Amino acid sequence: MDSAPSASRVGYLPDQQQTLMKVLVAGPFGVGKTTLIRTLSEIPTLHTEEVMTEAGAPVDDIAGLPDKTTTTVAVDFGRLTVPDDLVLYLFGTPGQRRFFPLWHDIARGALGALVLMDTRRLAESFEIMDLIEEQGLPYAVAVNRFPDAPDHSPEVLRAHLDLHPDTPLVVCDARERAGSIDALIALAEHVLRNLPQEPR
Repeated sequence: MDSAPSASRVGYLPDQQQTLMKVLVAGPFGVGKTTLIRTLSEIPTLHTEEVMTEAGAPVDDIAGLPDKTTTTVAVDFGRLTVPDDLVLYLFGTPGQRRFFPLWHDIARGALGALVLMDTRRLAESFEIMDLIEEQGLPYAVAVNRFPDAPDHSPEVLRAHLDLHPDTPLVVCDARERAGSIDALIALAEHVLRNLPQEPR
């Protein structure tokens, strides 16, 4: 009687060694975090979106977001392998202040964060960046292109956001796969450069 095939042969486990990295996809309310994870994930994504109601209107400011009808209330999750040996587990965080206690739990174990921004509402990103810096996480900034958003040069954005010179800054469209992958690769390279070196 033949033995059962190994898990790696039937496709559940990879044959080669892989590097696993937990990454936060963070940013203020309505900036495109759920869209980016949905665009990138190679597996069916997990979302905890709820329809926005009138009761939330006083705390969820949708000015400038006329098409916004749902909001993440816990976490989004997806996975992306780049190119073949680096597996990114993507955890999307809620952007509203009332979910910040949950944010700390989601951030546990993360190696880095991709901060999505909207140039129409840059000031809303500062609080999220403060949370990430308090956690000691390296991060990259991805400016999500919206059709009616002002277009600023990288130099202007860096100065306005007071970014460290080593912090990656990229521009992408969260609906488009190629640019979104480039943003995550920039983050992954930044994280790997900042990992503590093992003693020889």
